[in-house]
Amino acid sequence: MSTVTCDLTVSVDGFLAGPNQTPENPLGEGGEELHRWQFEEPAANAKELEGILSAGAYIMGRNMFAGPGTGPWDTDWRGWWGEEPPYHAPVFVLTHHPRAPLKMEGGTTFYFVEDGIEPALAQARDAAAGKDAAIAGGAQTARQYLQAGLIDELRLHISPLLLGAGERLLDGVRNLKLEPTEVSGTPLVTHIRYRCGLGS
Repeated sequence: MSTVTCDLTVSVDGFLAGPNQTPENPLGEGGEELHRWQFEEPAANAKELEGILSAGAYIMGRNMFAGPGTGPWDTDWRGWWGEEPPYHAPVFVLTHHPRAPLKMEGGTTFYFVEDGIEPALAQARDAAAGKDAAIAGGAQTARQYLQAGLIDELRLHISPLLLGAGERLLDGVRNLKLEPTEVSGTPLVTHIRYRCGLGS
C-alpha cells in the first residue's frame, strides 16, 4: 500500500496562511512570505521540492483549489493553479457540491469527491499506482487526516516568520504521536520529517 505523505509550509507560530484570506489574496496577509524558500533557494532545497511533487496522486480541500467560499461551484473557475498546475497527476478535491472532473494541461486532472476523507484517500491510493498519495492541504484538510491517523509521514517546512493569526495547522488535533526522523534547513526554512501515528 502506498505511503500517505503531507508536505506543508508553516510559520513558527504554526500558520499555513495569514489572516484575511480573499480570492485576490488566497494565502492571507503575509502568507506568500512563507514560501520564499521555494523560489529564492531552490537549489539548496531541491530534495524537499522534489519530494513535494513526487507523489502519484494528491488530495486537497476546496479552499486550496478555489479559495475562500462555499456553495455550488462556479464552473468557470478553474482553480488557483493556472492551466498547467504543478502536480502532473490526479488531484482529488474534497467538496460538498458535485462537479465534473477538470482536465488541465500537463497531466493534472482535478476530481471532486463529495463523500469524505476516506473515500478520497482510497481513490487517491488507487490512482497513485504504488507511488505515494499526498495530502496537499490546506489546514482543515490536513487536520482531518492527521486526527484520523491516516497520514504516515508529515513533512513540515517551517519558515522563520510570525504571522500571529490566520489558518493554523494543529488547532484541535488530539491524540497525535509525532516522531522526528530528519531535520535539515537553510536560512529561509527548517525542514522536519515526522513519522505519524495516533497516541495510546
